[in-house]
Amino acid sequence: MKTSRSSRAVAPQAGRRPITRADLLRLISVADVQPAPDGSRVVFVRRHIGDKNASVANLWTVPVKGGEPRPLTNGGKDRHPRFSADGSLLLFISERQAGQPQVYSLPADGGEAQPLTRFPEGSIRDFQLSPDGRWLAVAFRAQVPGWTRDAVQARVTSGASDPPRIAASLWYRLDGDGVFEGERYQLHLLDLARQENQHEPRHIYRDDTLGNFSYDFSPDSRELALTTNRDPQALLYPERDEVVRFDCESGAVTPVPNLPPGPKLAVRWSPSGKQLAWAGRIGTDGAYSVENLELFVGDPRQGLPRSLTAHTDWCLMSVCLSDAAEAAFAPQFAYSADGRRLIARFGMFGTSQIAGVEIATGRCELLTQQTAVHELGGLAPGGNLVGLTRGHSTQPAEVGIGRLTAGGLEVRLLTAFNQPLLDELELATPEEVWVTADDGHAVHGWLMLPPRPPAGGRAPGLLAIHGGPHAQYGVGFFHEFQWLAAEGYAVLYGNPRGSKGYGRAHCAAIRGRWGSDDWVDLQALTKRLREDPRVDGDQLGVMGGSYGGYMTNWAIGHTREFRVAITDRCVSNLVSMFGSSDLPDLPDSYFPGNSWDRPEGLWQQSPLKYLGEATTPTLIIHSEGDLRCNIEQAEQVFTVLQLRGIASRFVRYPKSTSHGMSRSGPPDLRLHRLEEMRAWLQRYLPSKRDR
Repeated sequence: MKTSRSSRAVAPQAGRRPITRADLLRLISVADVQPAPDGSRVVFVRRHIGDKNASVANLWTVPVKGGEPRPLTNGGKDRHPRFSADGSLLLFISERQAGQPQVYSLPADGGEAQPLTRFPEGSIRDFQLSPDGRWLAVAFRAQVPGWTRDAVQARVTSGASDPPRIAASLWYRLDGDGVFEGERYQLHLLDLARQENQHEPRHIYRDDTLGNFSYDFSPDSRELALTTNRDPQALLYPERDEVVRFDCESGAVTPVPNLPPGPKLAVRWSPSGKQLAWAGRIGTDGAYSVENLELFVGDPRQGLPRSLTAHTDWCLMSVCLSDAAEAAFAPQFAYSADGRRLIARFGMFGTSQIAGVEIATGRCELLTQQTAVHELGGLAPGGNLVGLTRGHSTQPAEVGIGRLTAGGLEVRLLTAFNQPLLDELELATPEEVWVTADDGHAVHGWLMLPPRPPAGGRAPGLLAIHGGPHAQYGVGFFHEFQWLAAEGYAVLYGNPRGSKGYGRAHCAAIRGRWGSDDWVDLQALTKRLREDPRVDGDQLGVMGGSYGGYMTNWAIGHTREFRVAITDRCVSNLVSMFGSSDLPDLPDSYFPGNSWDRPEGLWQQSPLKYLGEATTPTLIIHSEGDLRCNIEQAEQVFTVLQLRGIASRFVRYPKSTSHGMSRSGPPDLRLHRLEEMRAWLQRYLPSKRDR
């Protein structure tokens, strides 16, 4: 599948204006669309930027037949809406008291939300209500004792120091989640049928050593299926994932036998209860890998699974990146009501599509083929309705409903939250491009030109490189790129080797070989940018975040073609990165060697090694709270450039921000970041936009 060619940038439209930095604050995002069991309406999470520099998330609903969406909650931190099987109740997670989220219940026909749980301080990841309404399963992790509100206040009162952070395992922190030391998510099971002490968990599953288990109730509500890893070093051995059955009455755990080694996640029961489905692969790689993540089905008692998608080159972990929504690095699939197929999301060629996978035959059929990004929500349990969101390069995602038919999935959008803003804006429509690298490999990308032709006719060009690297740029709405185009820049972004969405071979080409085929592809994209007659080929810049920051650092150490660079939350030194990231690799598993006695392969691929050749003025952006790519990676780049007298500026965001700051950080700091970028570009690569 290839996406259709988009039209070129159009002439200025009367009464419309260029997009601005501040428009970021007006964008509304939607997610987690859940149809009511009777198919009459959907409930979803709607987010906007509030008046106190924070994201506000509430639950909204809209009729499936059409009508005005309306709010259901006003807690400001509400998420994970789920209907009871009979549709009478809506359950959700709300953090109405800071640091102490609870599961709430709201009557479907209106009324006041009431808490169902009374957990202490901590974090609720998710929950599930059993089909019969008796059991509530909750994944809860307690706050580290020394960091509860009372403990912190006691230190403030007494003047005591903060306690040390103590780790006895590699799994003690996660970017965006923070430092949780030895605490883990555990499965709490509440019996809602018991009126007395109904808020207390009756059974707890404590055996998962990471707390990353998934779970699903059987149709008869008697047991849960879980994917779990009980190995003491589970972080290093994802192939030791299991599927187990958990008896809700006794708490007995029974492993599903005859399963091959490999990661297993997002388990689902079939409607008949005679089958389980999960996402996984065979081998030692974890869920995030160059290998395709596949759909498996197996017997709950005998195991003996088979992959439904191994014959394809599709991946359940192929994610389209955007700054208008958090990247959903998780498989999305569900059983159809008749249990004959699985409805799943796959990323391909810069899009995200919904597909149907027949369980009996493994036949895979694309149900959507629009040039768009689809995110799968819930399926109505008794019908053919699919909750989803859909968006594209000039349309932020909106809530939609899909109706399964013999011909595919008929999608109709139910909201238009962003339309008032879009009606004001003059947006750029990206042009789809394909280029051929020097070794003959085809590389896919998009060129976003200024909506208004710049003075002189040619715009300076920017090559933008995505993170991951095993993700993809695509056709989703990207505020930053739209804004850069409005500022007078031609932005080229694409998917070099290492990206998902183009098959296993395209992705696996750079395993343990960063700066090889990916660099060949990026040079081909740069050539395409330089030779476009609407671009000033002598005025080019390069930018990227995370792995994109790595390749930006690599570029300035290998070419002097770029007049300016912006490296964001970057990787620069794979030797030190080996021990400073929240997700370490086993020696010789992804990259060759290790950091202590065989660092040669890591150093050979480290951009820092080549910065002695760099002359490009470089803006360095990083968050002190980044646990994925530690800020020491940026510090090394800045130090080398400063010692060598290369123009450089280091913008450090506070510990309260994380690796995903450009997508989900505090709004004022996101605006500050964009202004830093604009000022640096105007200094070293000035545009001449028509204002």
